[in-house]
Amino acid sequence: MRPPLRRAGRRSAAAWLLTVGAATTGWPDSSGVAPTAAGSKLSGAEIYAHVCQACHMPQAQGAVGAGHYPKLAGSPALVSWQYAALTVLNGKNGMPAFGLPADQYEFVFGAVHLSDAEVALVVNYVRSHFGNKWKSSVTAAQVAALPHPH
Repeated sequence: MRPPLRRAGRRSAAAWLLTVGAATTGWPDSSGVAPTAAGSKLSGAEIYAHVCQACHMPQAQGAVGAGHYPKLAGSPALVSWQYAALTVLNGKNGMPAFGLPADQYEFVFGAVHLSDAEVALVVNYVRSHFGNKWKSSVTAAQVAALPHPH
């Protein structure tokens, strides 16, 4: 039988669990998808994992079942960063709009607000992974210039 954790061990384990929980929880009323304990920004891969992969699947292969979730892997539609960014911002065919103003998210159950920088990060990630080889990158300023939902 293993000895019980010492008090210091329990505290560090609890702190670790709180940090991991905060890093993996989406906060609809914040400007980011998952604030971390250190307040650092997430990468495009982390945003995809937290927000997109539940529907588009871990390898972006898409799914059909309770709905149709198009595959992003090897998608010719991603040749246009504008198309990808507008889809993330405004939603499409049942996909929620992730670009709504942050103050409107309290009224949308389960919605997550993505900043223009986060949209740029996840669009760049999807366009350069999963068999997609689009080299151009979009910036937060370019995303900000696109039409956003109201």
